[in-house]
Order: sequence, then structure tokens, then C-alpha cells
Amino acid sequence: MDSYKEPLKELARPYRKAVLKALLVLTIIGAILFSSMNLLKGSFPLAIVEIAMGVYAIIVYRAIRHTRHLERWIIAYLFPFFTAMMFAMATPRATSAVHAWVLLIPIISHLLMGRRLGLAVSLFYMGIAAVIFLFRHQDQPEMMQALPITNIAVISLCILVFSHVYEVTRETSERQLMKIAQTDPLTGLANRARLTDIFEREKHRARRYNSPISVLVLDLDHFKDVNDDHGHETGDRALQYIARTFRECLRATDLAARLGGEEFGILLSNTNSEQALEVAEKIRIAVASTPLTINGNVIRLTLSGGVAELGTDGDTLRELVRAADARLYAAKDAGRNQIVPALSPSMVTART
Repeated sequence: MDSYKEPLKELARPYRKAVLKALLVLTIIGAILFSSMNLLKGSFPLAIVEIAMGVYAIIVYRAIRHTRHLERWIIAYLFPFFTAMMFAMATPRATSAVHAWVLLIPIISHLLMGRRLGLAVSLFYMGIAAVIFLFRHQDQPEMMQALPITNIAVISLCILVFSHVYEVTRETSERQLMKIAQTDPLTGLANRARLTDIFEREKHRARRYNSPISVLVLDLDHFKDVNDDHGHETGDRALQYIARTFRECLRATDLAARLGGEEFGILLSNTNSEQALEVAEKIRIAVASTPLTINGNVIRLTLSGGVAELGTDGDTLRELVRAADARLYAAKDAGRNQIVPALSPSMVTART
């Protein structure tokens, strides 16, 4: 659950949409300009391709205004766009200057498709362009000399590398900023914003595959006494200790978050309320059975908690946290150091 892939895609979508719109406008303008010139030169096949790309650019521009599938439209446009570019390079009546367009391929590919797919598409079409260039100019000694070919290759490689490095750096920076924004600085756990994002994603997956989701709300008992008796620095270390215990007891697919103060929320995907109770008990026992020693002081910590399950206790994170929180306070009222389970579906049916 520590993947930021989906949030990063959402973050990149607005600027990729803006880049695609700019490319479409330039394509339309270029189609009008170059098709007119090629019609005057008598290059009718190339002119027809350019007119077709201009019309297609208009269609795509209208389609992406309110689309929810921008990535699909990017692919649907770029492949015909680059293919038309290859056709222009292969046309016998095209000038050698048309090969300069190949330098746009890595820039556009990385801006619109990211570092992985952008690199793959760039290598594919730049490879085709290299074959076309060698095939077209194999009988022209002035074009096949080592110096011009080396210059073209080095410039192309530089633009490819710079485009890829830029995209990798951008993604890394955005990932780091997003992690900082969605991480509790003291414990290193997720914060409430991160918990909300992951819950929405897991809820859609649970509905698709008919799998359960449970939420735990856990709270340290008598934490105010820890701060009052040993100081806030010790209290901070106690919270960090609890965070480490969570990491030891939870699966990689589970998400622990600090909700505020000494209260924590845990999202358990593909876990029903009975299984969630077992997880909560495992954590409670681990905390209660291992005292924390700081500066020679032995500090015994305990947890109280409540369990809630998606569907039975609500359909939103707020509803589940509210239900689990109510059971947490019931555990406090019952003497602390215990977990109050969620109502099983059979118990809910019996009540109704």
C-alpha cells in the first residue's frame, strides 16, 4: 500500500492534457501549412496523410475536453502521429530536412507517456527513423559519411537521454513531495489524507472482487500520564515504538496511519471483522507484553481499540472510523487494554 503510482498519475494528468492540447493545435496548424505546400509540389500521398492527421487532431481535441481516459487518447493519437512522421520520412519526394522531426519523438513521448512507456516508444520510432534514413541515403556518399551520421546520432541520443532523465527526476521529486505530504513526520506512518486516498482505492477494488475490508481504531491507554511523568520526548518515543510494532505485526498490504495524538487507524484489505479482531489482538498483546525502556525507566503501555467492517458498519471511511471509535471508547469504559469487535453480519441480521 506504499505505492504512489495512481496518485502520481492523477497529479501528472493536468499537465499532460495541456501538452497534448498544444500538440494537437500545432498538428492542425502544421497540417494546413504542410499539406498546402505538398499539394503545390505534387506530393499528393503525403498531403493526404497530413490532411488526415489534421482532421484526426481536431477529433481528438474535442474528445479530450471531458474525457476520463486521457492516457488512452494519448496512445491513440501518438502512434498515428509518429507513424505519419515515419511515412513522411520514407516518402521519396520528401527533403532531407524532414528527418529533423525525429528529435521531437523523445520529448513528446516522455512528456505525454512518462519515463517507461515514453522511453520504449522513443526507442521504437527512433529506430525506425534510423533505418529509413540509412535506406533513403545509402546511395548518397555525402550523407553517409561518418561525421554527419555521428552528429545526428549523438544529438538524437542526447535529446533522448535528457528527456528520460528529466521525466525520471520529475517523477522522483513528485513522489517525494507526495510522501512528505501524506506521512506523519513523528512516526513515519501514513496520515489521515493518505489513509483516505488508499481507502477509496481499496473500496473500489473490494466492490469489484467482492472482498471484505476492515478498519481498526487503536488508542494508547493513559498516554497523558506517560507525558506527565516522563516528558513529551518520552511520549514521542512511545509513539514511535507503537509505529514499529504496527510494522512488525501487519502485512505489506495493510496501512497504518496516525489519526492524531495517540490515536491510530489501520486499514486491512481483504480482511473481514473476525480476522481484523485477530490482527488487533496480536498488536494489543505485542504492546502489552513488551515494556518500553527509556533512560532506565520501564514504561508499560497498553492499547484499546475497536473494529469496523465495510458494509456492515458503513460505506465511507468516516462511517467506519466513527463505528470503530465508538467501540474503542466502549473498550476504555470496560477497563482498557482490550479490543471491542465489530458486529458480525449474523449478529446484525439477528438484531434486525
